[in-house]
Amino acid sequence: MSTLSPEDKKILEESIRDIPDFPKEGIVFKDITTLLNNNQALKTLMNHLEERYKTYNLDYVAGIDARGFIFGSILADRLNIGFVPVRKKGKLPYTTVAEKYALEYGTDEVEVHIDAFPKENARVLLIDDLIATGGTAKAAASLIGKVGANCVEACFILELDFLKGRDGIDCDVYSVLHID
Repeated sequence: MSTLSPEDKKILEESIRDIPDFPKEGIVFKDITTLLNNNQALKTLMNHLEERYKTYNLDYVAGIDARGFIFGSILADRLNIGFVPVRKKGKLPYTTVAEKYALEYGTDEVEVHIDAFPKENARVLLIDDLIATGGTAKAAASLIGKVGANCVEACFILELDFLKGRDGIDCDVYSVLHID
């Protein structure tokens, strides 16, 4: 299993921009678009993830709408396996299974196609850019099980540790970077 070197960690941390008071006052938004447009940082991240997951015997990478699509599709290509989008409700064209999750004010839903993982008992890595409260990730991991696959691990580029979002996710969780 690959560990992130201090040099690589510095490259990644320095490539993520802080946006104060977004989306509302008092929040410091972690903007990964500056990681994405930095070839060295993106390559460093993807090399790390490829090294970590190349021995997991995965069948699919499932990416959460929308930034998980970016990292998930690149990683799936590098691992030579399929990619499955976990989308917000109403965005997939075929028969789906949905899972609700709580928001600060209300609920939302994510869904996957009922045949998203054609291989029986598929081994799936779930990926997204950030885990905060964990509602979306918990719902996505649950969906993977509902359609007959196994969520081996949930991976995040950033984890806001103080929100304890990983609690209650029914699989192992790995985060590349942590924010206290």
